[in-house]
Amino acid sequence: MLNNTYTVVDAHCHIYTHRIASRAVAGTDNFYGLHSAFDGTVETMMAEGVKAGVDHFVVQSVATAPKQVNSINHFIAETVAQSGGKLTGLGTLHPDSTDLAGDVAHILELGLHGVKLHPDIQQFKIDDYRCLKIYELCEREHLPILLHTGDSRYDYSNPNRLLPVMEIYTGLTVVGAHLGGWSVWDEAAEKLAGLPNFYVDSSSSFAFMEKDHAKALITAFGTDRVLFGTDHPMWPATPELDYLLSLGFSEKENRRMLCDNACKIFGITL
Repeated sequence: MLNNTYTVVDAHCHIYTHRIASRAVAGTDNFYGLHSAFDGTVETMMAEGVKAGVDHFVVQSVATAPKQVNSINHFIAETVAQSGGKLTGLGTLHPDSTDLAGDVAHILELGLHGVKLHPDIQQFKIDDYRCLKIYELCEREHLPILLHTGDSRYDYSNPNRLLPVMEIYTGLTVVGAHLGGWSVWDEAAEKLAGLPNFYVDSSSSFAFMEKDHAKALITAFGTDRVLFGTDHPMWPATPELDYLLSLGFSEKENRRMLCDNACKIFGITL
């Protein structure tokens, strides 16, 4: 790895219980036609992170049905509590829940620091009326949303769906995963860069682009709006860090992307 003397927060990590990890990882691999590097367990994530120099992890999972919300949020909270301060957890929500207000209250009771949504896998459009209550509640409770954004194969999470939401819920903080739009990166930068309540993470992006393209996208959003993330278990942390640190940003800019921005958004104290 390049000379990594930075404090590093991996702001986009998926973890699963041992019972379902192999099935969950295989499902994601099939959805994207990719092959994850790791098994989806917290133990593997933390061991890989230590080798790469990752100091802290933001962890989450996604409910594909409303009945999964409660158990997933308990699992994330319990795993965080057992981590010795190494993890920050995000809750999950599902727009078809009959008690979204109760689900959000439970996330707060569990001490989780935000919400993860994946419109493509959960199969809802970002601007679907069913989701408006989620945005209203998260805005009110100051819960940031880590949102999967972008997929050229579908029209669930592309910039055209996200832009009107960001313009309405101006007090809601959203982190658009995958540099704001997986596989539609340029469109995302054109339409979403500069929004005052919008951030992006770097996960599952670098493997698909040349370095000059990555640097241009990060520059468009601004290094004060970019969070480092690996999308664990998809990609190893070491080459992801190497890639970011090789783009030629200043030490101050790297500190923002590798740590400071994530700490600010998710309320992380290191």
